Amino acid sequence: MTFEQLELNQKTKRALGDMGYINPTPIQEQAIPMVLKGSDLIGQSKTGTGKTASYSLPMIEKIDMANKKVQALVLCPTRELALQVADEVRKFLKYQEGIKTIAIYGGQSIDTQIKMLKKGVQIVIGTPGRILDHMRRKTLKLDQVTMCVLDEADEMLNMGFEEDIEAILKEVSKPRQTVLFSATMNKKILDITKKYLVNPKKVKIPAEELTVNEIEQISISMKEAMKSETLMRLIEIYRPQKAIVFCNTKKRVDDLIEVLKQNNYKAEALHGDIKQSTRERIMKRMRKGEFQILVATDVVARGIDIQDVELVLNYDVPQEEEYYVHRIGRTGRNGNTGKAFTFVVGKEKSKLQSIKKYTKARIKEGSIPTLAQINQIRNAKAIEKIQKVIDKKEFSNEEILTELLQKNKIEEIAKALITIQYGKPKAEKVNEIAIKTKSGDIVKLFFNLGKKDNMKVKDFVGSIAANCGIQGQNIGKINILDKFSFVEVPSEYVEDVLQGMKGKQIKGRNCNVEIAGK
Repeated sequence: MTFEQLELNQKTKRALGDMGYINPTPIQEQAIPMVLKGSDLIGQSKTGTGKTASYSLPMIEKIDMANKKVQALVLCPTRELALQVADEVRKFLKYQEGIKTIAIYGGQSIDTQIKMLKKGVQIVIGTPGRILDHMRRKTLKLDQVTMCVLDEADEMLNMGFEEDIEAILKEVSKPRQTVLFSATMNKKILDITKKYLVNPKKVKIPAEELTVNEIEQISISMKEAMKSETLMRLIEIYRPQKAIVFCNTKKRVDDLIEVLKQNNYKAEALHGDIKQSTRERIMKRMRKGEFQILVATDVVARGIDIQDVELVLNYDVPQEEEYYVHRIGRTGRNGNTGKAFTFVVGKEKSKLQSIKKYTKARIKEGSIPTLAQINQIRNAKAIEKIQKVIDKKEFSNEEILTELLQKNKIEEIAKALITIQYGKPKAEKVNEIAIKTKSGDIVKLFFNLGKKDNMKVKDFVGSIAANCGIQGQNIGKINILDKFSFVEVPSEYVEDVLQGMKGKQIKGRNCNVEIAGK
């Protein structure tokens, strides 16, 4: 089925075409016809499945443009989700200027909201607390509402909005159409459906049809100290236009933003301490592609509505299994594919197992990208850029080349220019012993720790694997002597070990590593 086959007006279909909507998701295909017919509906599906369009598209069809009173009410658990839904509805209304919508939530001036309501709106989307506040002030009248939607009902109940929801539903005009969407169904939700829905139709999207299956999910085990370096390596390898990094705390978000900016990445933070007006501005800037990386907490995870997010990185393993689904659901949307990496430290492996069981998803084990891989990516990027200039013949300052050719060979000039433009690869920091080795050769590394420090083979293997992203099977012979030790690694991993172990400790002892002399 396509959206063209649904009973929607041509202006709506035109807007959908502009947004790239061609085929409805499973829940949209089942729910939209039922809601269009006027049935009450219970929809059960998880985040990222296209619930907003499932109720908002038929909702738009039912609006009487000549009537400037509120005709549709959507309740959302958070201001972020309310803004996301309002933004989506406005996109659907691109060619229908006669229908107005407003998002109402706490944190925004109530006086501003009152002024907008007085101008006349037909669709109100908001959080239960602020909706109830307007009702008590008589600034929001629901006597002409013909459709009421409860979006993410389970989350609203988890947040303690049960009494507010019931108070609102009791005041909404009857008869009306009531639509409820929820990721889970518990007793409280079933009680609400029995009280306020009339002969509802039911739509349930089984787990195997969730859009998270369009996401390649990868976990990487590491030491805490290796997280920021791994993050930057992954970003450099995949070079996403838009990436979202999730952390468990506001402090972690702020600290990581500083690290990213120090390394010349364009990044912005999003968490509960940031003012709503600032959040909205940040979201608009990311949609426009003005910065590359958004670092956020779970508080705002559901409200992040950005198209074409290519990469999601769980810098911290989420504290709740459901948060994992909300996080990775920011990518792989609307039929697109995406990647999601999760950084796992120590005992967090048990949390990852719980997530696997909850999501029933295949989360592959990955490894930290090596510096050799990074240099390979950089080189490919440089070659592509230079080749474009050659192909287009976009040369300049050719007199400089003429003068240089009088004293130097063309190959030397080219090498010098590439070095100036792109710098030396990280591997060139290794001393001459490493430079002389060929790929695949074994290099012996000297460690300043030995038997007197109570070192064992597993200590070296574990620390190198965690800090340098090298699997234990790639580490060669380890010879532990009294005051120092030798560890053999393939030449392509030498720089990874030298850089990864710099400033690190093994069993609480400061570790110094260098290439062993003859």
